Amino acid sequence: MAEENKADIPARYDLNAKWDACLDLGLRRFVYSSFAGAFTGLLLFRSPVTRWASVAFGAGVGIGSAYSQCSHKFDESPPKLNPILSDAPPSKAEED
Repeated sequence: MAEENKADIPARYDLNAKWDACLDLGLRRFVYSSFAGAFTGLLLFRSPVTRWASVAFGAGVGIGSAYSQCSHKFDESPPKLNPILSDAPPSKAEED
């Protein structure tokens, strides 16, 4: 029964798949950026407080980037680029 219902749902409306992907992305980015913060803290800082701050900063960056990516995944819109920085000409809607 569940397999029949899954086949009926288009990929862009499948919230279970989106949540699974976002949880996986969030966990991976949290762990990887925490390890990067720990490694950076071991290389650059002597005090345990600053080392833990480096780990916390890395974890925050990982969670923030995962949140940003997941919000774009749920909104189904790509991130908007600054037209001044991109080489693409502005569209008609941006000129008005």
